[in-house]
Amino acid sequence: MTEQQIQSKLIKELEKKGYYVIKLVKTNKNGIPDLIAIPKNSDAEFIEVKKPDGKLSKLQEYRIKELKQYGIKATVYYGKDE
Repeated sequence: MTEQQIQSKLIKELEKKGYYVIKLVKTNKNGIPDLIAIPKNSDAEFIEVKKPDGKLSKLQEYRIKELKQYGIKATVYYGKDE
């Protein structure tokens, strides 16, 4: 399964749970996670999507740490091959 396929599946799952999901294509900050998932009446969550054997780049690790320092939830989702 490609990261794109994993992302699409995760987006559908999150939207089914009531999240408002935004896929970030290009931002002013390289290394920012792929998705923002915002639950109703709640705070945003940034999600970096990787294949099960995928690895974060140093920049992605830095951005996730940076977001967390701002009190923003940032996670890595490792898709499961089916």
